[in-house]
Amino acid sequence: MRLNKTFILLSIIMLTQEVNAHGPFPASLQGAPIPPVPGLLDGADPIVVNKAEAIALGKALFWDMNVGSDGMACASCHYHAGADDRVKNQLNPGLRSPKPSGQTFQTTASGAAGGPNYTLTKNDFPFHQFEDPFQLPENGLTGVVKFSSDDVVSSAGTFSGEFKSVTKTGSTVDQCDRAADPIYHVNGIGTRRVEPRNTPTVINAIFNHRNFWDGRANNTFNGSSPWGNRDPNAGVWIKVNTRSVKKERLQLVNSSLASLALGPPMDELEMGCRNRTFSALGRKLLSRRPLENQKVHYQDSVLGSLSLSTSSLLKPGLNTTYSAMIKKAFNQKYWSYTRIGEFGAPSASSELPYNQMEANFSMFFGLALQLYQATLVSDQAPIDMSRRDADFMPIDLNESELRGFNLFRELHCNACHAGAVLTSAAIVTNAMTLEADPEAFGPLPASYGANLSRNVIGHDNTRLGGGAKLMDFGFFNTGVADPDGDPGLGGVDGLGNALSFSDQYRRYLAGDTTGGIASSGLMDSGVTKTRSCDFVSPFARNATVSNVNHFTLVDGLLADPNGDQNCLGVGKSSWAFIPTKGAATLNLNDPSSKKIDTATKAAFKVPTLRNIELTGPYMHNGSMATLEQVIEFYSRAGNFASNNTHSFIFPMSDLQYDETLRADLIAFLKTLTDERVRYQRAPFDHPEIVIPNGHSGDELSVQTGNPISSEFAKQEFEVIPAVGANGRVDPIKSFEANFAD
Repeated sequence: MRLNKTFILLSIIMLTQEVNAHGPFPASLQGAPIPPVPGLLDGADPIVVNKAEAIALGKALFWDMNVGSDGMACASCHYHAGADDRVKNQLNPGLRSPKPSGQTFQTTASGAAGGPNYTLTKNDFPFHQFEDPFQLPENGLTGVVKFSSDDVVSSAGTFSGEFKSVTKTGSTVDQCDRAADPIYHVNGIGTRRVEPRNTPTVINAIFNHRNFWDGRANNTFNGSSPWGNRDPNAGVWIKVNTRSVKKERLQLVNSSLASLALGPPMDELEMGCRNRTFSALGRKLLSRRPLENQKVHYQDSVLGSLSLSTSSLLKPGLNTTYSAMIKKAFNQKYWSYTRIGEFGAPSASSELPYNQMEANFSMFFGLALQLYQATLVSDQAPIDMSRRDADFMPIDLNESELRGFNLFRELHCNACHAGAVLTSAAIVTNAMTLEADPEAFGPLPASYGANLSRNVIGHDNTRLGGGAKLMDFGFFNTGVADPDGDPGLGGVDGLGNALSFSDQYRRYLAGDTTGGIASSGLMDSGVTKTRSCDFVSPFARNATVSNVNHFTLVDGLLADPNGDQNCLGVGKSSWAFIPTKGAATLNLNDPSSKKIDTATKAAFKVPTLRNIELTGPYMHNGSMATLEQVIEFYSRAGNFASNNTHSFIFPMSDLQYDETLRADLIAFLKTLTDERVRYQRAPFDHPEIVIPNGHSGDELSVQTGNPISSEFAKQEFEVIPAVGANGRVDPIKSFEANFAD
């Protein structure tokens, strides 16, 4: 829907009336429920017996540079408002793309060579440019393209190499067979590798049902891999008695951050050497002092009481060991078994087999990081602190911010950025909030209730004749990049299974007969509980007339076994049907059928908009440097149009032609910044960390002299000082501030 040009002349009262039909209001995050994890902290035999100690363990592990094979911490890419604002050696050629261009770096928009060790400039953005950045789509194509690159702005990671061994003390660099990478090098001298997708913020990530841009961090944590129930070999070791242990499956729901935590430390682009294991990482860390080479502020909100620092002198490390912290935090049945031999051993025959604590280190690591990151909730932004009037309008915003607030709804930004977290990926939190208070997000039209349902799968419209398709909730194709490049949600997990829940749902309806994870019976949580009456558009309808887009009685229907009580969709009980197995199988095997089609190709998780002014660059490929570029992108309806692009990506002529309205929308987005994040006040304070910041030289020539290997370029570093609970004096800056004249 387009805004009337007289919009900016209307009074606040008229504005309120104008937008009442446009879905959920951006709401306060204060009091938003964190998805519960039954069995983690509660019950007669909880996994974690001391939450505070587990949070301290998680914070130490998150910021500790010893976790990586060559000095990379989790926080090395999440130190700046939970994200990464580095500009040197931050380019990936687009390795997720199957095209040849994904293996090679391209010339930048500014005309530079780009590639390894390149320093990004303002004129390199955006990575897809038009003669007129506001030109409307014509015949399904967007304007006249003057520059395009499938390179990605992301985060510099590890040098990688083939893992060999670790040491319990002394050197923190893993022993690996290393060599200059065939892609990441300057004139044959190796540089740090760079991840294939932009680094999203970890702040408020606890609310996401799944994490990573493609959702591969499963909602169910299995204790030993990111894949949840998909991994048939996952499990943790439990002590039975002094002479025996057993391996049991772990199924902790709403624990996607724990699943996520098990990815980067073992990833050869991010933090680890190839084929490293968490057991080996446990052996490396358990007897060490946490943060042994990093200063910890004596007023750190979590680690202060463990810090060796004083008010007059900041010192590195904590006054404990990782082993001691685990013993205090976790149930002893996971670490107290003293015998060895049952848990495997390092490849080197001279090393002892692993013990139980080492074997379960992946579980300790994942859950501790999740509990720490659950404290990183930025719920004191102006939008949270503002009073609301009877119509749910924030009365403490200025006129420009309020106009932007209404624009956000009028332009249906809230279709994807829904709820208090401002992402439809926060499935459980949004559903729990509405269940507790149906008007928590203001008066909702029925069609928007479905956008906030508990379903992990939706059914909604796409553009360019795509029709209504099954969609994984919280994942959309917005036309950022070439849909034939990075597959996003349309890709597969580390076990070869489709990442998409929609694909599982189709197979579930067809009786699990088409192979893959569904046929093995390992369904992801929520797939079989999907309710058709909660869909935005009908998937099946109790009607006697055939329809090309959805199932009817003509095809064959069954009453949805998940029922039709308290439906959030507009269809109510008339939509509470699913196709018979025969009808689902027939359509699944028919490439021309639209009734069971999915919109997963090049779909990516909807990021939160909170603290958005501080978390650039933007989009999954980091291709935009400023919020102005993001607004331009949405106003012209994207970069690449396809029949997988969501229907709410449409031309917005008012934004295209009215600079004031664009400024108003950005003014509203800046009301989502929590000043505690800007000044790194508790809970966003942190230990010292030294981050790699490129190499001595540039993209054309680098210096040798790296102590890790003579084949690598000499490194440059940036020291991020330790900050206590009271935060820093000067604020952190936006990504675009890197390019200030």
